[in-house]
Amino acid sequence: MTSYDADFHQWIDEQTAALKAGQFERLDVTHLIEELDSMSARERRELINRLAVLLAHLLKWQFQPERRCTNWRLTINEQRRQLALLLEDSPSLAQRLPEFLERAYRNGTRAALEETGFLESPFPESCAYGIEQILDEDFMPAD
Repeated sequence: MTSYDADFHQWIDEQTAALKAGQFERLDVTHLIEELDSMSARERRELINRLAVLLAHLLKWQFQPERRCTNWRLTINEQRRQLALLLEDSPSLAQRLPEFLERAYRNGTRAALEETGFLESPFPESCAYGIEQILDEDFMPAD
């Protein structure tokens, strides 16, 4: 059997085959747990990152109405689509959105501040948009 460190892809194939065959004694349980934890963390990071990008563009849309452009709207729409897919694939993540929103908002405001060139942040300390609004394809913040 191939070791986890020697050939990761082959290790996955062997672990999958052992699971399918019910040969649980062949499983590398320690590394399987590590990989499952890593997969879960990647899903959370992707959700938070997409949410941050979406929030940054919603903030720019609201606080720089004179610079609104098609690219901002396209980015907003794409992030909403990708978030919907993530939540469809992993519905349990939706329950954790309030927890993720705080972190995503911090990251989003930092990105928006860098991109707008504002010397001081005009953005609220905490997110003024509700989760339903953020994910709603028809919602765009007013000036």
